[in-house]
Amino acid sequence: MEAVIFVGLQGSGKSSFFRERFFSTHVRISLDLLRTRNRERRLLAVCLETCQPFVIDNTNPTCLDRSRYVAAAKAARFSVSGFYFRSKAEECLVRNRRRARSVPEAAILSTAKKLEIPSWNEGFDSLKYVRLSETGFVIEEWNDEV
Repeated sequence: MEAVIFVGLQGSGKSSFFRERFFSTHVRISLDLLRTRNRERRLLAVCLETCQPFVIDNTNPTCLDRSRYVAAAKAARFSVSGFYFRSKAEECLVRNRRRARSVPEAAILSTAKKLEIPSWNEGFDSLKYVRLSETGFVIEEWNDEV
């Protein structure tokens, strides 16, 4: 049983990465889709109760934001993997302008200001870096540096 938590700015590729890597195996839990924290909590609870692997596809910029998911997953004996999407705010702003449903630029800049790099201390069993290259996503081992 695996819980996956994405961390990254809007426009960094999180949802595209989900479709490419986890679509066939994990439930996607996303505030963009569910619209309310209550719906998110309910879907998370069902995944935990039924031992269904899931991905938290939100920005999750702070340790506090991520802690609710890590604690719930650990309590249900899930392994917890974190994927940190390395990208600069400027790159995300450019990608955001190309989206069919863009987010306000202020949202990206606000998230960038509060973004905290994940750490092992948060309870992750696995941490990886993800970045977009010209040929697609590149996954790199964690090394406690950005």
